[in-house]
Amino acid sequence: MAVVTIRQLLDSGVHFGHQTRRWNPKMKRFILTERSGSHIIDLQQSLKHIDATYDYVKETVAHGGTILFVGTKKQAQGSIAEQAQRVGQPYVNQRWLGGLLTNFTTVSKRLARMKELEEVDFDDTAKSGYTKKELLIQKRELTKLQKSLGGIRNLTKTPSALWVVDTKKEHLAIDEAHKLGIPVIAILDTNCDPDEVQYPIPGNDDAIRSVGLLTRIIADAAAEGLIQRHQKPEDGAEVEPLAAWEAELLAASETPATEAEKIEAVDGAVAGAGADAKAKVAEVVAAEVPVEENDADAVVAEHEAAADETVVAEHHVESDEATEAKIEAEATPAEKKPAAKAAPKKPAAK
Repeated sequence: MAVVTIRQLLDSGVHFGHQTRRWNPKMKRFILTERSGSHIIDLQQSLKHIDATYDYVKETVAHGGTILFVGTKKQAQGSIAEQAQRVGQPYVNQRWLGGLLTNFTTVSKRLARMKELEEVDFDDTAKSGYTKKELLIQKRELTKLQKSLGGIRNLTKTPSALWVVDTKKEHLAIDEAHKLGIPVIAILDTNCDPDEVQYPIPGNDDAIRSVGLLTRIIADAAAEGLIQRHQKPEDGAEVEPLAAWEAELLAASETPATEAEKIEAVDGAVAGAGADAKAKVAEVVAAEVPVEENDADAVVAEHEAAADETVVAEHHVESDEATEAKIEAEATPAEKKPAAKAAPKKPAAK
């Protein structure tokens, strides 16, 4: 089954890389070409790695593993929290705490402290047994703990794998994962080092839509793994009942096949058919499936002709000098004019 189409990747700007001067030469094998001073990522390779990563995440979760979602940059914070919560996986979308993995024993104690403070009734001073000042201090402590550890509140052991958005920014998390032998799954932009990642997905790690799409794919894989984990075994043994959100995912999986699934089914039929049957199937596909959906070159050409400037701009970082020049050019005459010095006061008449 096709996890995602080239059309979806292009619409989300996954193919836009960084400026050519900011690239990492190790990413050369994932780069298709160069356009307007920026690299274009080869989406055929992205599709291949997405399929491999999807299967790995699904199998990992199906066998009882957990995926820690990590993304602390502004473009990733929202989708990381949303998708991780949707499938019941831990996440970190604020500052990464040093030792979160390598010193998990201490982190577990802080999690226990957070849960202890959550049991305190801060509105009832009499029953709490604390003074107002003590309650205020504890409430501030709870707020701080929830902000930094709220996403991993149910994490009882180190995760089975990490899903990382922007390997350069999250280098501390990756270093800790390497020390513990935890596999890293990550989006690889053209300025990243592929040697740091066991399961790479070449793509844009700066655009909100790109990060959101790829994070949703990883979450979907985790959801499918959870459903497999809770399916009744053949020997008739009892299993843990499905949660409400898991039941919804299972119901969604029983809906009619998507266009991508239909295309794959047609491809399977063609593989085992004769020459006449193949010709007929080809006619049906040509009539029902838009050519540009499966023609990577046609889709890329279309997007290059009408590229989304907002997605491209997210990969261009201006220097301090360029930013200052831009601000000065946009300034009004009043802002450009230096403030007049105050006139000296005349001495008082005697």
